[in-house]
Amino acid sequence: MAVIRVVLADDQLLVRSGFAALLRAETGITVVGEADDGEAAVAVVAETVPDVVLMDVRMPGLDGIEATRRIVADERLSEVRVVMLTTFDLDEYVFDALRAGASGFLLKHTAPADLLQAVRVVAAGDALLSPSVTRRLIAEFTARPSASLPRADGSAFTEREHEVVQRVAQGMSNEEIAREFFISAATVRTHVSRAMSKVHARDRAQLVVFAYRSGLVRA
Repeated sequence: MAVIRVVLADDQLLVRSGFAALLRAETGITVVGEADDGEAAVAVVAETVPDVVLMDVRMPGLDGIEATRRIVADERLSEVRVVMLTTFDLDEYVFDALRAGASGFLLKHTAPADLLQAVRVVAAGDALLSPSVTRRLIAEFTARPSASLPRADGSAFTEREHEVVQRVAQGMSNEEIAREFFISAATVRTHVSRAMSKVHARDRAQLVVFAYRSGLVRA
């Protein structure tokens, strides 16, 4: 199994060091770089090309939102997934982060086991939008204009892709969807990937937003 490579970006040394120690102690995960501001984060990510970036929203100088936007805009970093670190689950900046291309968000006071699981979830291609917050998040998010969101109507979806996208938008994981339809998680990933391609969604988070904006799922 490939080792998940992580970059940490947070201006608070205590927070960054705590996360780094936790991640480095876990088998299958390694920290390949750290940064204390947005400019440094962009540079470290460009140099190391990690699988996952844990990015603080609020940092001096270049903030996490703009740093994320620059990372996402770099074609060489197309496989890098950014997770925003925030204090509140519906922080105003979370919406901007998702529009900038973040794959989700993580509360800074997340339990250690949940942090490790979150890194694995995002590295596997899932968005970090848990069922407990997805509906509240999307209900607010879909009311906000954004030129960067998918605009296709989803009419090219197969019946199964339509069903899978609905479940993704409801916050279900690939494994949960697989169990419901009695198919493999790998098959679910294929359906999700094809659906993303059809509506030009960069990642699973944008696919969720598309599902609500298009009416495929009601907030």
